[in-house]
Amino acid sequence: MIGTNGVTVRFGKRVLYEDVNVKFTPGNCYGVIGANGAGKSTFLKVLTGELEPSEGEVYMTKNEILGILKQDHYMYDEVKVLDTVIRGNERLYEIMKEKDALYAKPDFNDEDGIKAGELEAEFAELNGWMAETDAAQLLSGLGIDLELHECLMKELTGPQKVKVLLAQALFGNPDVLILDEPTNNLDIAAINWLEEFLINFENTVIVVSHDRYFLNKVCTHILDIDYGKINLYVGNYDFWYESSQLALKQMKDANKKKEEKIKELEDFIRRFSANASKSKQATSRKKTLEKIQLDEIKPSTRRYPFIDFKPERESGKEILSVEDISVNIDGEQILNNVSFKVLKGDKIALVGSNSIAKTTLFKVIMGQIKPNTGKITFGQTIKPSYVPQDNDEFFKEDKSIVEWIADDYGITDETVVRSFLGRMLFSGDEALKKLNVLSGGEKARCMFARAMLEAPNLLFLDEPTNHLDLESITALNEGLIRTSAEVIFVSHDHQFVQTIANRIIQITDNGIMDKRCTYDEYLEQNEELMKKETSY
Repeated sequence: MIGTNGVTVRFGKRVLYEDVNVKFTPGNCYGVIGANGAGKSTFLKVLTGELEPSEGEVYMTKNEILGILKQDHYMYDEVKVLDTVIRGNERLYEIMKEKDALYAKPDFNDEDGIKAGELEAEFAELNGWMAETDAAQLLSGLGIDLELHECLMKELTGPQKVKVLLAQALFGNPDVLILDEPTNNLDIAAINWLEEFLINFENTVIVVSHDRYFLNKVCTHILDIDYGKINLYVGNYDFWYESSQLALKQMKDANKKKEEKIKELEDFIRRFSANASKSKQATSRKKTLEKIQLDEIKPSTRRYPFIDFKPERESGKEILSVEDISVNIDGEQILNNVSFKVLKGDKIALVGSNSIAKTTLFKVIMGQIKPNTGKITFGQTIKPSYVPQDNDEFFKEDKSIVEWIADDYGITDETVVRSFLGRMLFSGDEALKKLNVLSGGEKARCMFARAMLEAPNLLFLDEPTNHLDLESITALNEGLIRTSAEVIFVSHDHQFVQTIANRIIQITDNGIMDKRCTYDEYLEQNEELMKKETSY
């Protein structure tokens, strides 16, 4: 069991949260949520001992194992994949290395034999004989093929490293499992496997995630960081949202009734305080008035950008035709015989086992890559806009956000630019930030701002929820549901895809599979096929 006793975290004069008292119990999964900068990852660091709280303490049952998802993808580059997973139980890994070193000694003596016996006993107690088998099973469940288990970590791709580090956190059946954004860079098969693993996990899980579907699926409790506090709610993300909104409404309603009562008393006192026959009543009401206290409603740290894609003009009958597109890069077939037409009202989610193929298709459509075969045809009325997954090239100039927007779109009135950027949460000095110092989430909001100004009637979005907090994801989600523009997008966010897409196009090695249905319907129809996928 792990918990906090009076924990306060402050940096200088800024207080993230005060007097946090939470007990995490086995069999439950706690989702930690809050706006960017609210202190979610900081709270996890406090729990793991990486950061000392300003006040209070973290307590944990003696000898319990803590499993932590590491964020440094290069930490184990010179370590074998299987060994990296086993290092999730550092003591077991140390014993294995000590044993190997002892048995390799050419002058193995009686003292070494006694030490080896002690190590063997501890090794057996830690279930060491099953270590490699258990590690291999975790890796396989997450989609890391057997032939990669003996490779060095540096030989793996970024998403593969994420899976190995996740397997490391899960290894050894830890008593407390702490996961910071575990679904980032995971494919659908790995996310499904992780969801089932956590649902059946009998110990304690504490997780930070921006994936609403994932939080709803696995969480039994929600820890909400807001208003300088951490409040615990029983239930999943949707239950937290409904409960928190209801509590806020009740507080506002109670304040409204109090304000009405205050006004009524003040009116009476003003009218009758000088009236001798009513003076006692006026005095009584003054005392009543002094006792009425309005509940303090602090401003939330959550901020929702206003994302609204309004086309300059509606698209005509001819929107986009993709005909027989094939792309070969460095001898590898990336796209093969891809053909489809975009129709009026389409909101298309691209899925498939090859993430490079989806990004390549976007670049072919936008003219950034020339296909080996096939052609792209836009309708005459179509004005496209593309928000790429990798947007670094847009943020290399030595300009502020205001200058960047004003120069690119010929807006001479800075007030107009600032007003627009304010809706995207760049108010005051934030709008004067230089492009090269922006965070991932800030860059993403800048890209949506550009797309909104372009007023397109055909949108291309490649993993648009990357780096966004839950509030920005919600705003983008609602904006894409609301827009009359046609949309083609890629996302690993289940709820995002389910609520927006009305058509699913799966890119395969031999063309496409095209289904006019929701994402959940698609998954249901293709359950067996999806089990074989390692990415989407």
